Amino acid sequence: MADDYLVRIGKLIRDARQHRGWTQTQLADALGTSQSAVNRIERGNQNISLEMIARIGEALDSEIVSLGYSGPMHLRVVGGRRLSGAIEVKTSKNACVALLCATLLNKGRTVLRKVARIEEVYRLLEVLSSIGVRTRWINDGKDLEIVPPADLDMAAMDADAARRTRSIIMFLGPLLHRMDRFKLPYAGGCDLGTRTIEPHMIALRRFGLDITATEGIYHAEVEKSAGPDRPIVLTERGDTVTENALLAAARHNGTTVIRNASSNYMVQDLCFFLEALGVRVDGVGTTTLTVHGVPEIDVDVDYSPSEDPVEAMSLLAAAVVTESELTIRRVPIEFLEIELAVLEEMGLDHDRSAEYHADNGRTRLVDLTVRPSKLEAPIDKIHPMPFPGLNIDNVPFFAAIAATAQGQTLIHDWVYDNRAIYLTDLNRLGGRLQLLDPHRVLVEGPTRWRAAEMMCPPALRPAVVVLLAMMAAEGTSVLRNVYVINRGYEDLAERLNSVGAQIEIFRDI
Repeated sequence: MADDYLVRIGKLIRDARQHRGWTQTQLADALGTSQSAVNRIERGNQNISLEMIARIGEALDSEIVSLGYSGPMHLRVVGGRRLSGAIEVKTSKNACVALLCATLLNKGRTVLRKVARIEEVYRLLEVLSSIGVRTRWINDGKDLEIVPPADLDMAAMDADAARRTRSIIMFLGPLLHRMDRFKLPYAGGCDLGTRTIEPHMIALRRFGLDITATEGIYHAEVEKSAGPDRPIVLTERGDTVTENALLAAARHNGTTVIRNASSNYMVQDLCFFLEALGVRVDGVGTTTLTVHGVPEIDVDVDYSPSEDPVEAMSLLAAAVVTESELTIRRVPIEFLEIELAVLEEMGLDHDRSAEYHADNGRTRLVDLTVRPSKLEAPIDKIHPMPFPGLNIDNVPFFAAIAATAQGQTLIHDWVYDNRAIYLTDLNRLGGRLQLLDPHRVLVEGPTRWRAAEMMCPPALRPAVVVLLAMMAAEGTSVLRNVYVINRGYEDLAERLNSVGAQIEIFRDI
C-alpha cells in the first residue's frame, strides 16, 4: 500500500477516535494491541490490513473503509434565527488542562469530573498516554481517570500532539520533581503572535530548572538541591506562569511565596485541586500565594473543576447578537462581574438567580437570563486587565456585541500581538471595524449582518466571534476548518442547535 494511503487512513482513524473521545490507549485496549502500535498506524508508519481496518471501524463505530479521507471540519450556518430556552455552561477548558498537567505530581489515582471533551484536552491525553500515563473515560464518558506509571517514558512522547497545544508548557513544573533531565517540544496552540516563555523560566529557575532551546525542543536540566530562598516575584501576572510556579512549589519541601500571581479562575481551580492533594495554599484569590509544599504526593483524589466563564461569555454574546432571550445556567459569576457591569451600562436587560456553589464547593455560580436589548456603545474603551478586571479572553466577544450597539466602541486588546487583527474578519459579514494598530479596533454599530463563506480565524475566541455573527446574519454562511473552535469548546454547534440555532457540521469527502 502506498505511503500516501497509509497516512490518509491513519488520519481518518485518528479523527474517528477523537470524535469518539478515546485516547490511543483506549483504542489499543479495544483492539488487543499496544498504544505505540496505534500511534504508528495513525502516523501512517505501519502497514495495516483490511481486517484490521474493519476491526478499528467496528471498535470506533465508524465505517472507515467507505468514508475515505475525511478532511477538515466545516460549519454551515443558517442565520437570522432567535435562540430560546436554557443552555448549561461546561467545565473550564483552562482549568481542565492545568489539572491534567497537575496529575503528574501525584503517584495515586486521580478522577476529574465532567472534563471538557475538547481538542486541547485530547492533545494532552495523547501526550500523557504516550509517556506511560494510563487515562480512560469512565461513567459513560463523563469523567476522566488518570493513573501515572512509576517512571515516565519521556523518549516516547507524542511530539506532534505536544506541539499542537500551548498547555504542554505546564509540564515543566511537575516534571522538574520527577527527573534530572528531560526534553519537551516547543509549545503551540493559537496563532496569537510572539509569546515568550521567559516569565516561566524566571520562576522555575528558582527551583533548579535550566533550559536550553534548540531545533524546536526545550532541553531541561534540574539541580535537585535548589529551591527558592526568598519570595518569587513573577514578572508577568499570567495564568500559566502562575500555574507553573504553583506546580513547581507543590512538591518543593518547604514554603514558597509567589507574588504578582494571577488570581484568575483556572488558577483558583488549580489551588483547590492542590489542596485536595494535601498541599496547603494560602491567599487563594489574591496576588500573593503561599504554598506549603510536600515532597511526595501519593493519594487517590476525586475533583470537580468549575464551569468556564469564557464559555459563559460566549453564550451571553450569542444571545445578544441574535437578539434572543436565553437562560445560561451555571455561570461562574465572580469571573464575569466586570463584563456584566460594562454590559449593564450599555443597556443589557438581564437578571440572575441567587448564587449557589459549583461542584468544587468553592466557586460561586448563578443562572443568568439575557433578553433582547437596545444597546448603546460604552463611554470608555473596552480593555482587559488581570482578574478581577475584564477577562483577556472575553475581549473579542465585545467586538460582536459592540457591533450590535449604537455608536462607536474602542477595543484595546493590548495583551496579544495580533489577535485584534482577526476581529476585522467581521467586516466580511457586514461589520464596520477599523484596525487602528495591531492592538486597537474601532467598532461602529449597529450592524446589518450578512451571510458569507470564509476560513476560520486561527485564534480561538475570534473564531467563535465570527460564528456568532454568522448566527445573526440572514441567509446561509459557511465557516471552514473549525479545528481551532473544537480546541476550546465541546459540541458547540450541537449545543447551540439545542436552543434554536441551525448549524450543520460537514466535511469535504
